[in-house]
Amino acid sequence: MNELVMAMAIAFGATALSGIRIVNQGNEALVENLGKYQGKKLEPGLNYLIPVVERVVCQQTVRERVIDVPPQQCVTRDNVMITADAVVYWRIVDLEKSYYKVENLKSAMTNLVLTQIRSEMGKLELDETFTARERVNEVLLRDLDVATDPWGVKVTRVELRDIIPSKAVQESM
Repeated sequence: MNELVMAMAIAFGATALSGIRIVNQGNEALVENLGKYQGKKLEPGLNYLIPVVERVVCQQTVRERVIDVPPQQCVTRDNVMITADAVVYWRIVDLEKSYYKVENLKSAMTNLVLTQIRSEMGKLELDETFTARERVNEVLLRDLDVATDPWGVKVTRVELRDIIPSKAVQESM
């Protein structure tokens, strides 16, 4: 009888301790209650969840991050092939939206940036691509920030890094 009480006490203690969660500074975590999100977020520090009933489904940093957009082929308004790449600085402002509104946030953002760069480069002639870099950065920032708002993301900065004309164009220059 004594052994049974001792075993039950140990099991209860282990279950109670399994509900302790530590969230690091700069992070947030979403908690689902029996598989449903009910608005509970864990803030940095020591937190307690009801074992078996509640579980952490997502833990992310809310600090600023960087996406290195790979080089891609673009066609300018005067039908010249160029290669352009960029760097995007962003952060999550609403963890709930970033988890539940889009399947793969980083991939979605990368693809969005790629299509936006192609679109903006297509509006310019070759000689404008080198002089309008600042204006293109501003347009990309504005458009990306609006497009990612439903995902709970704030785009803070966009920088076109390299704009390189095709080899044939370089040789003719």
